[in-house]
Amino acid sequence: MEFIELEIKGVFLIKPVVHHDERGYFFESFRQDLFEKHIGKIRFVQDNESYSKKGVFRGLHYQIPPKAQSKLVRVIKGKIMDVVLDLREDSPTFLKYITVELSDENKHSLFIPKGLAHGFYTLSEYAIVNYKVDEYYSPEHERGVNVKSIKLKFTSLLILSQKDSKLPCLEEWEFSDF
Repeated sequence: MEFIELEIKGVFLIKPVVHHDERGYFFESFRQDLFEKHIGKIRFVQDNESYSKKGVFRGLHYQIPPKAQSKLVRVIKGKIMDVVLDLREDSPTFLKYITVELSDENKHSLFIPKGLAHGFYTLSEYAIVNYKVDEYYSPEHERGVNVKSIKLKFTSLLILSQKDSKLPCLEEWEFSDF
């Protein structure tokens, strides 16, 4: 596995070694020892999976302390544009965002540490996304930022849930969450 730290500190693109033969393929999607060597100790406690149709944007979500979550995201089927927004006030990339394409073809994973908002846009006809988190879901600690407050190429084409469409824009965001 190759671990590549991206422009936002603590965000890693993880590229597995995929073994192909006449039967199909095999790869390790997660290895605790390699993860700890490159990223650090973490204990994932919950796996989540979503199915989204083309044009759907889920996010930008995060949880505040003491229930803040790190995530390890990968696509089982389809293709997404993953979006990560840095909300850590002490970070040199505060309020900057990055996008990363994840798909069943490239088999990459994306690690997102606590203090960042996360969402994704479905590029294929549908996508099945799986992600591990290191803290249980807590509705009382759940927060979000409206995706329309960042300048993505596809923001006018989004299908949003009612809940996500009502998330505050960055101008209205509470900067004391972390």
